[in-house]
Amino acid sequence: MSGVVPRQEPTLADVPGMGSPVPPPAMDKPQGPWKTAGKRFVRNPYAMGGLAVLLFFAIVAILAPVIAPYEPDKIDFMNTNLPPGTKGYPLGTDELGRDIFSRLVYSSQISLTVGFSVAAAAVLIGSLVGAVAGYFGGWIDTILMRLVDVMNSLPSLFLNILVLSIFGSDFIYMVLVLSFTGWMGVARLVRGTFLQLREMQYVEAARATGVSSWGIMFRHLLRNSSHPIIVNATLMVGSAILSESALSYLGLGIQAPETSWGLMLSNAQEFMLVDPLQALYPGLCILIIVLAVNFIGDGIQDALNPREKKTFSARRLRQWRNKYSKSTG
Repeated sequence: MSGVVPRQEPTLADVPGMGSPVPPPAMDKPQGPWKTAGKRFVRNPYAMGGLAVLLFFAIVAILAPVIAPYEPDKIDFMNTNLPPGTKGYPLGTDELGRDIFSRLVYSSQISLTVGFSVAAAAVLIGSLVGAVAGYFGGWIDTILMRLVDVMNSLPSLFLNILVLSIFGSDFIYMVLVLSFTGWMGVARLVRGTFLQLREMQYVEAARATGVSSWGIMFRHLLRNSSHPIIVNATLMVGSAILSESALSYLGLGIQAPETSWGLMLSNAQEFMLVDPLQALYPGLCILIIVLAVNFIGDGIQDALNPREKKTFSARRLRQWRNKYSKSTG
């Protein structure tokens, strides 16, 4: 009996195809906040419509030399005040025989460049001031916030007119003065965000590992406060376009031979009773582009706000259309 080998139970390794355990199914990687926000933004038809309009105007501005049939400052006294639909002049001409369509196309370059340049400069200045005030606090915060109060107390339109009257109405001066009078809101926003974030545990951990104050500000706090900054920057584009149009309308902005929508409005005010369409075209362009930018800003705000669960879906739009399109009779 000592030579009898004990019987062994079969294991999974003895079964063909079962030599190794089946690995657990791979878990899907969770979506990041930016990807989630992007999906929420895409589901918003108003934001996507505004983005499409903004991209359309941007393409028109870039391809202006190709799209416009004439130069914006080309004068033709033989074809003054032509009505829309005239051969060679789809939107007619102004009092000097300049093609209105070509001037509208080239005006988009100035208006969009001013809008984005002013928004970028104002956000840069405001973010720096607000970050320093919110992180360091104390007397630094007091001085910087009193500076913000002083700037807010000054009438921005009067200050813009004063500066442009003294230094001239060059493009660079307009961008500088509009940026100088538009950064205060961003500074307050960033300061308030920094006052909350600087007490977080990850800030204490970064400080304990030897990260400098400026490193914490720009590598951690400013990155985590980027959501409201992006929304505010988007809305500032429309505000800058309106400010440029107002200054050009008053004769203190873009000057001939350059053109902008505000300058076209200023030139058309003398012919409102004779040819009101000269003022209608640039006014509609300003209205459409500002409305599109505000739709984009609202869409970004809804997409980046985790507490906001409602999105403008196609299903909801169909429900609204069915509700309000029913005959009342």
